[in-house]
Amino acid sequence: MTENKTAPTGNVAVSQETTAGNYFVSNYPPFSFWRPERIAEAEAALNRAPQPGTPLGVYLHIPFCRKRCHFCYFKVYTDKDSSAIQAYLNLALREMEMYATRPSIAGRRPQFIYFGGGTPSYLSETQLRGLVAGMRRLLSWDDAEEVTFECEPGTLTDHKLQTIRELGVTRLSLGVENFSDHVLEINGRAHRSREIYRAYDYARSLGFPQINIDLIAGMVEETDANWADCVHRTLELRPESVTIYQMEIPYNTRIYQEMKATGKLVAPVAGWETKRRWVDAAFRELERAGYSICSAYTAVRDPDRTRFIYRDSLWQGADLIGLGVASFSYVNGTHFQNQHEFEPYLAALREGRLPIYRAMTPSPEERLIRQLILQFKLGRVSRQAFLDRFSVDILSRFAGPIEKLASLNFLHREGDWLRLSREGLLQVDRLVHEFFLPEHRDARYA
Repeated sequence: MTENKTAPTGNVAVSQETTAGNYFVSNYPPFSFWRPERIAEAEAALNRAPQPGTPLGVYLHIPFCRKRCHFCYFKVYTDKDSSAIQAYLNLALREMEMYATRPSIAGRRPQFIYFGGGTPSYLSETQLRGLVAGMRRLLSWDDAEEVTFECEPGTLTDHKLQTIRELGVTRLSLGVENFSDHVLEINGRAHRSREIYRAYDYARSLGFPQINIDLIAGMVEETDANWADCVHRTLELRPESVTIYQMEIPYNTRIYQEMKATGKLVAPVAGWETKRRWVDAAFRELERAGYSICSAYTAVRDPDRTRFIYRDSLWQGADLIGLGVASFSYVNGTHFQNQHEFEPYLAALREGRLPIYRAMTPSPEERLIRQLILQFKLGRVSRQAFLDRFSVDILSRFAGPIEKLASLNFLHREGDWLRLSREGLLQVDRLVHEFFLPEHRDARYA
């Protein structure tokens, strides 16, 4: 199918080609507005007592992988030996210890823990046990409602899965992405389909409360038939939840570097129209199988039992301590990010300093917009909730963007709720820019 570069829809230009750049909106204001000269704001936030009733989460970035995927834009390393990895883990624990004594964190019990990557399952069983034991000594997990652990299927032996289960992980997130060995290989994934089934079957036998399967719509050389097969295979496994992302090509990916070298700036992946069509088809198949769509990216088999506490709490303003290289934190209304290179991160901790690289304290209006756009990614926003929390009527404050999106059938009102249509939900990361302040709309996101 041939796709035009842009197709005008009302006053909104809908990009159809997949070109280079960041698409997914994970925070606000954009990261490019966070500054090294504002690190003192992070220090001040850490030294204040927390707001009563605010949940706390802990994220730990494990930046090690067997292989770097061609589409990966995260901070990952494939060249670190066991001694470098252990040094990193030891210093991440030192970082957590430094946070645990600050007035904003001391004495609090995390609501959720998240091991992300990279590949957390790249660690050995001994490393995992030592890491978790050290973290638990610093902040009690006794009240944690959710412990999430990201995995690459090919790194999961039976013994390692048993260890992960014994450590209290409640959601095992399998980075499947695709079930075709050819598509996995050409996109630089390390695992193959046989490893997916082996890891899934054994994980299921261990009784993990939630197994999540990740898929990516629009990988290089993905086709209609391949995508339909991926959805079919996922449904056969019947995981508690499914997460689907639409492929993008940020500037720090291997695919973009190849595009730049050849002078071709059109990525060799499906266009946005095709990717949205594929996700829509997947959502429809999942709904027919009894799943519920609970965000622009996720479907759950039983909404009464399966929740994404990490996502929901964070998008509603929870505090988050991000440990590890390039990790993001949000404490007492201030954003900050760690050093984004390996050695500077380690050096800061060896010198007894928190490895904070840049920070920003949003204005009250920016905090309002942050929560609004993140809530829209769930598919609906409560007018009353914003009146209660911010004393702002979003129907009045954002009358222009709301009217525009409604006129394009992306948004409609049901009583207290503003709901995105399915078409709107499938492209929410583009639509939420309508709510950005003018100075943020055309800025580089990262």
